[in-house]
Amino acid sequence: MQLYDYKVVPAPVRGEKDRGLKTGAERFAHALGELMNELAREGWEYWRAETLPAEERAGLASKVTVMHHLLVFRRALATAEPGEGETEDETGLTFSTERRGRLTAFAPEGRAPRLGPAADETF
Repeated sequence: MQLYDYKVVPAPVRGEKDRGLKTGAERFAHALGELMNELAREGWEYWRAETLPAEERAGLASKVTVMHHLLVFRRALATAEPGEGETEDETGLTFSTERRGRLTAFAPEGRAPRLGPAADETF
């Protein structure tokens, strides 16, 4: 079973100037391509784009919901078997507490990691 590590980054909000780019769409496509190529050189594969709501403060006491445009990248992990410090739950997802000091889930191909603690875990 192939496992993946995921990286989520904000999509560019404006284009970048470059020689020969005249329209806003061309400049935006250039900025997006530069970001994607930079991450590809680091070993990340573009997976999909998401638009998700987030609640943010607006002023002192009020909150507003804004939409964030995100790009999701993934890269294959070297091992598909649970290693030291990792456990596999009943759904086939592998969890690690060793990576970056927090609980991290790795999903097999075609499955999204489950958010939140497992049913038998309490934090």
